[in-house]
Order: sequence, then structure tokens, then C-alpha cells
Amino acid sequence: MNLYYVGLGSNLGDRLHLLRSALALLSAEPEITVPRGSAVYETDPVGPVDQPDFLNLVVEVATPLAPPELLVRCLAIEIRLRRVRQERWGPRTIDLDLLLSPRQPWSDPSLQLPHPRLHLRAFMLVPLAELAPDLPLEGSTVQALARRVDRSGLRPFATWTQFAQAPLPSL
Repeated sequence: MNLYYVGLGSNLGDRLHLLRSALALLSAEPEITVPRGSAVYETDPVGPVDQPDFLNLVVEVATPLAPPELLVRCLAIEIRLRRVRQERWGPRTIDLDLLLSPRQPWSDPSLQLPHPRLHLRAFMLVPLAELAPDLPLEGSTVQALARRVDRSGLRPFATWTQFAQAPLPSL
């Protein structure tokens, strides 16, 4: 079984419903389990600032799938939830990013693990530190990097329990 950390984000439409829908679709995949997740954070957008704020969280995913196969499943969920790619770092209904696989670094033209900007982004690092604080990253640990990253655009929104207690959408 491979372990991955996947970042989920949304800043268009009913953000919370879209995150819950993405979680439901991910959990419904026959070879994927989602044992736990981080708190949900509201975050300032990265890139063009003339867009709504995001809701972000990180989930742990266990699966026998290799990184490219998991990426295909994540992209299919984005399509199902009507993600349209118009501009880099632009607004989106949903975003599923493979962030890290502790035992399986990966690099090809379509995917790099760990995520190349993971160590720079509070909206990824802070939730990831809740789940895997001691994982090595960039010559340090996730927790140490999360302590040093600029958190000025990051605001707590809901705990994992609050997020996960709401019924998942039926899809």
C-alpha cells in the first residue's frame, strides 16, 4: 500500500460542498481509502489576487496505485466537479494536488513528488504538518518548514471533525 498526501482546494461556488464532494469521490474509488485529513483553512489566493479566497485542506490517501495512476483519478474528479483550466493559479471549482509520498518520490513531465512548491506554501504545509509533522522535506521536516513559512494569508475555517461530520454528498 502506498501512502500519499493530497491537497484539496476550492474558491468558486459552494467551496465547502465542493471539497466534501471531492472527498466523497476520492473515497468512493475502489482502490483508495482516505483514513484522515487536516483542518480546513481559508486562504488568500496565490497568483492573481482578483479572485475569491480558497478553502484548503490536506488528506492522507492509502492506495496500491502508482503516482501517475492516482494523478489520473484526481484529474477525473476535477473534471467531474467541473474544473476548467483557463489560467495558471486562477480561480477553480476544485483542485486536487498530489503533494507528497513518503516512500515514493516521483518525477516525470506531468508529476513531481514532493510537489515542487510545497515547502513555500502555508496552505499546503500547515495542514500537512497536522498529519505528518516529522516527514523529511527539503533538508528539514514538514513541521519545521510549516513553522517558518509566512502564514499571513491563512485562517482556520473548520476542524477535520467538523468538516468530516457533515454528511458527504451522495454522488
